[in-house]
This record gives sequence, structure tokens and C-alpha cells, in this order.
Amino acid sequence: MDIPASDTPAMDQPAELGGFLRTRRARLRPEDVGLVSYGGRRRVPGLRREELAQLAGVSVAYYTRLEQGQSHQASEGVLDALARALRLSADEQAYLRELARPARVRRRPAVRHDKVRPGVRRLLAAVADVPAVALGPRFEILAWNRLGHALIAGHLDVDSPDRPLDRPNAQRMLFLDPHTRELYPDREEALRHAVSSLRVAAGQRPDDPQLTALIGELSMKSTEFSALWSRHGVGNCTFGTKRFHHPLVGELVLDFEMMQTPDGSGQGVLMYTAEEGSPSEAALRLLAAECGPDVRVLEPERP
Repeated sequence: MDIPASDTPAMDQPAELGGFLRTRRARLRPEDVGLVSYGGRRRVPGLRREELAQLAGVSVAYYTRLEQGQSHQASEGVLDALARALRLSADEQAYLRELARPARVRRRPAVRHDKVRPGVRRLLAAVADVPAVALGPRFEILAWNRLGHALIAGHLDVDSPDRPLDRPNAQRMLFLDPHTRELYPDREEALRHAVSSLRVAAGQRPDDPQLTALIGELSMKSTEFSALWSRHGVGNCTFGTKRFHHPLVGELVLDFEMMQTPDGSGQGVLMYTAEEGSPSEAALRLLAAECGPDVRVLEPERP
């Protein structure tokens, strides 16, 4: 049973900030950042608080308060200095700012995005020869074309995205659905990317009860998710290559692109393509023949 969103508190940003900073410290060694290490056993992995404060040019007391979530007005200069000292990626820097300065950002109330926009639905129909899936801001599957459905979830009802109460969720499927488990031979990499993307979404929507409920559900039901979530990995996975082991057509190697809609709703379209003339392109054609013509996404949106 899913965790009721109404009973789920918002993300604890001070705790998340502390955990994020500690994991970023732990992955750096003194010699990585030009500090002298005098050997001997260190009590903590990676950089000490004192060492990071020195690199960032802030007092140890100030950094400690920040790591403990007791300072909510960190300046841009301090955040920039910490990002440089910790060698954060662009996604990690954005996440740090989301957590360190929540009071300066007006959060919109959580909104249910239960329906895909009509224009997105027409886009799915227009790219019938390409697997395409429309995702909501919480990784819920809002719509798919015939080939998208056949590629990632042929074992599910094709109409399930139209039913909010049992709508598929890409994150939940990846961690909890046994059929999806068999779909990705590079499972560890797929899980890392999924959790990193989910943490970006959580930083952008800390007051979203449905997103918080999803994280809570996965934490309780999946030891794989809990272990990866505790590492505080952060990163948008918007393009790349994935391998599939499909039950009908076998092995595929597909490039993917995730394109966000420009309306600020958090909806996006994920599309997969195969290299021209490759065995994967032939496998996609075979899968298209297996799943038949696409008529569903051409129908008017249901009220």
C-alpha cells in the first residue's frame, strides 16, 4: 500500500543539507585538494570540517552551523566557495542552493498534474515510430505511444496512465516491479541515475507531499533504494544510452533524450532512438510490428 500523501511531511531540508555536505566531504581526500596529510588513521573518511572550512575561507563554527542546518542565510559567496572546495557539479551546486537557502524561494503549492497536456499527447502520436513516454514531475507516466508502452511496460495495461489511482511510476517500477528488473541488464547504473534524478526533483519540490510519499515508500520497500538514497547522489539524467533486455525482441542499445515542456509544469517527454542500420533499429521495427498500429493516442483526451 502506498503512503498517503496527506500524511507525509515535507522533506526535512536541514537534515538533507547536512547529509549532502557530509557525503561530499567524505568523497574527497586531503591530497585531492592540495592539503598536506601527515598519515595516521583518520577518524572520518574524506575531509574534516576544519579542512573544508579552511578551503572555503569560512570559520569552522560557521560551517558547522551550516552543516547542522542552523544557518539559513548563506551568502552566494559562501555557497560558491563551498561548491568550489567540494568540487560540485552544476547539478550539485543547484541542489546545494535549494537546500541552503529555502527561505529565499517562494514555493508554489503542490499541484497534481493528472493529465498530460493535449499538445504533448499529439507529439506522442506524431512520433509513432519512436518509443516515447510523457512523464510528470514525480516520474509518473502520464501517457505513452504504442512503442513506448511496448518497450518499457508491455506487461501493464496500456490505459493505466489514464487512471491516477493506479498510474505507473517510472521510479516505483524500476525498484519494485519484477518485470522491469529484468529489462535493464545494467541495473546498478540505471538505479544510480534514477536516484540522482529523484533527488534533484526532491530539491526542487521539497513541499510536494506526493513526491515525499514516493521517497518514503521506496525507502521502506527497497533496500537498494535506501542504500543509494543515503549516498546523496545528485544529477539530472537527461540524455545518454541505455541497454535493454526485452522479453520479445532481445537486446537493444538505445539513445535517449528527455525534453522538458516549457510551461513550468515539470512534465517532460522521454524518447528513445536506435542507430541507423543497427541491430537495435531492426529490433525496434520488430517490436513495432508485434504491438500493432497506434490508435489510442490519437483519440481526444478523456474528460
